[in-house]
Amino acid sequence: MQSKQFLAEIATSLSEIARSLKAMAPAAEKVIPALGTADAYHWDGDAADLMPVPKVSRIPLRMLKGIDSVQDILLRNTEQFARGHGANNALLWGARGMGKSSLVKAIHGDIVSRGDEGFQRLVLIEIAREDLETLPALMRRIGQTPGRFIIFCDDLSFDSGETSYKSLKTILDGGLEGRPDNVLFYATSNRRHLMPRDMIENERATAINPGEAVEEKVSLSDRFGLWLGFHNCDQPTFLSMVNAYADYYDLGIPEETLKARAIEWTATRGARSGRVAIQLVRTLAGEMGKPV
Repeated sequence: MQSKQFLAEIATSLSEIARSLKAMAPAAEKVIPALGTADAYHWDGDAADLMPVPKVSRIPLRMLKGIDSVQDILLRNTEQFARGHGANNALLWGARGMGKSSLVKAIHGDIVSRGDEGFQRLVLIEIAREDLETLPALMRRIGQTPGRFIIFCDDLSFDSGETSYKSLKTILDGGLEGRPDNVLFYATSNRRHLMPRDMIENERATAINPGEAVEEKVSLSDRFGLWLGFHNCDQPTFLSMVNAYADYYDLGIPEETLKARAIEWTATRGARSGRVAIQLVRTLAGEMGKPV
């Protein structure tokens, strides 16, 4: 009887020792899942995970009209980056619907399709503005991963009271960790300085040192080595956009008829842009029973 009790006490002691040793052991290192084979991903900040995008919504680079100068600059910058050479973060700012986000996606697709020209693997990662504070986690995830990564934030801007722009400033240029060599940041915005004018003017009016306060607000855009401006287009440029889309989708509409519809369309919309042009072409294709 005493022998059984003795053995039970030993077993209890051994269990307690095992639990103590387990508690003292270092925590197992979290395994970061390997990046898949997709060329594009969406960053889920809440889950800290990269979600593959099987098919990117984009148009061919040759279809973009009226933005030749900025297109050449961004294409050259992205090609340099894909080859492992020096390149800059880019801010695409300006008029709505003039192809800012379309250009980023089209250039990425163009380079990926020309993978035999000395380019490294080029991956496009979309991040929502609301997830910018999780950028450090994303940087650590991809910083040691083979390949070149463009982090893309569409419609980036900040309103009064927001402070997340400060963390973005540190990540883009500065900070202890810095930006990994294999990462670039491309952003689009309707605002050149990413903040509304009244927000900047309010800082100037209320701050003790107005100059320093305004400088703090606008210095975020200085972190982008490239500022590419997109401006409202004139009628000839708009018509060239419409013609390019109509040719690509093989609508076969006579030139004069297409021109008349385009002028009528802009009159009802009160605007000319690439977005307005593709909306017209979708309408025309629908009338002809063709998919777009």
